Amino acid sequence: MEPTYSIEQLVFYIRQHSPFYSKHLEHLPSKGITLKDLPLTDVANYWVGSNDLNHWPVLTGNVDDALIFKTGGSTSQGKLAVYSYEEWHTLVSTFGASLSSQLNNGDRVANLFFSGDLYASFLFIHDSLAHVGRSICEFPFTGEVDLDVLAVAIGQHRINVLAGVPAQLLRFAAYLAQHRRVLCGIETILYGGESLFAPQLLILAEVFPNARIASIGYASVDAGLIGASNRDCALGEHRVFDQHTVLEIVDEHMGEVIEECDRTGLLVLTNLTRRLMPLLRYPVGDRACWREPSATPMRKFALKGRSANSQRVRVGVLSLFIEDIQQIVRRVAHSEQWQLLIEQIDHKDLLSVKWVPEPRSQTVEPVRRALHEALIAHYPIIEDLSRDGLLELRVLPCAPLDLKLHPRSGKQLRVMDLRMYDISPLEPVR
Repeated sequence: MEPTYSIEQLVFYIRQHSPFYSKHLEHLPSKGITLKDLPLTDVANYWVGSNDLNHWPVLTGNVDDALIFKTGGSTSQGKLAVYSYEEWHTLVSTFGASLSSQLNNGDRVANLFFSGDLYASFLFIHDSLAHVGRSICEFPFTGEVDLDVLAVAIGQHRINVLAGVPAQLLRFAAYLAQHRRVLCGIETILYGGESLFAPQLLILAEVFPNARIASIGYASVDAGLIGASNRDCALGEHRVFDQHTVLEIVDEHMGEVIEECDRTGLLVLTNLTRRLMPLLRYPVGDRACWREPSATPMRKFALKGRSANSQRVRVGVLSLFIEDIQQIVRRVAHSEQWQLLIEQIDHKDLLSVKWVPEPRSQTVEPVRRALHEALIAHYPIIEDLSRDGLLELRVLPCAPLDLKLHPRSGKQLRVMDLRMYDISPLEPVR
């Protein structure tokens, strides 16, 4: 039986064994605590020291019987995330059961997620597929498979389902278009790790004309289970994993919990199955809104982009840590005034790092080039994505008034996610 805990049981244990949460919750009484009594977790403080698992104050015990992953596998600076083997089994079995609704008996699934360097997505999907309540075959190619090999294998083995990150799926679509190939046998495309946008759907439809496109589900290596994907979900919509998590949507400006539909706020998670690396009212970094009334089982919600104060931004296979970018801008440009803009132009992601040069600086262009080079050096995958036509990085000097501020607090916003997340039509049920 999968171990789940009540809020009171979970908080009592965590306060006893996690130095971080013991201090974080020290102002609360010893008994009678409910979810609304808990403050939001400060994400930046939460991850301090996570690279040293012997002394990371978040953990509730020794890491002796566990799986270790890196959050943000596209950079060597990724933080570490920890699951006991029991917690991992709960994660993949629950996610796999939810994935059953997106698959049919007899499906032959190409797993195109990425592995290596402590990256979790391939192993997570591989283990989850083993718990799907359908008779399926998995072809564990990984995201590093040669596209020629993949194209041949799909026909040879009658593969009809592709599962991967949007960037890899789009890369394969570009390859097929270049070779004037159309794969009519692909019936389902399951994407994860990042949102798909309307122009990208058109690109996939050109080479996979018979494919139904759906999210594989919503999870992250740090937060674990977040949202299940059912066939009644439009793109960008998911359902709450009742019994395993408590999801809240919180007003970013006022801090109040949002219950009404279609009002956007910060997505906050409390995990009811993880105690080794606990998460209590943990902001996952995304914005969302409810699509159904509060009493609805497995209540549906829709993603609305990254939070303006997110600590990590995911763009395709690229994970950007805001703290890392801030350190680079400080070191190279000697500026505290900067902002990251994320846009979608056709099928390409556009990243713009805007910064305010030092007053009376006469060397803006050398600084701009140095800043661009430093960002590429820290995130070398940017060059690969740029070469494939999937991403463009721009570094732009600007005036202070060009940087957007928080509408109420007046604070500078670090992230402006300008991608269009609303795709209104429901996915067809087949």
